[in-house]
Amino acid sequence: MAYRITENCNGCTACARACPTRAISGERDKLHVIDSELCVECGTCGRICPHDAIDDPQGNRCAPVKRSLWPKPAAVGKRCVSCSQCVDVCPFGCLEMQLPAKSKDLHMLPVLVAPKKCVACGLCVEICPLDYLELQEVQV
Repeated sequence: MAYRITENCNGCTACARACPTRAISGERDKLHVIDSELCVECGTCGRICPHDAIDDPQGNRCAPVKRSLWPKPAAVGKRCVSCSQCVDVCPFGCLEMQLPAKSKDLHMLPVLVAPKKCVACGLCVEICPLDYLELQEVQV
């Protein structure tokens, strides 16, 4: 079951602009809808909605979360095969493959290069074949 937009929606478009799979549609100033076939249940819409107009798949109302507190992808695994699937799947271009900063290793690794663009959708984490990435809470 996908996230759902409630009657509290005022059509501000914040959720539609942030949705990584473009599952949300609607005209400005009108009730938006979520296509359950496209929704990957990442929760981005619920975190960004300023009008408490999103219910999660369990029917609970989502509360807005300050963007600076959204989790970010971070390396937690010991192996990365430089497949770049995480970079390719990121809809906002937040990751790039780079050489490690403090190593003579010529093995490219994914690096979060645009943390402000990241919506914490977790698509990069889900696609990683070796569980190299994980969404981690931001330290304040």
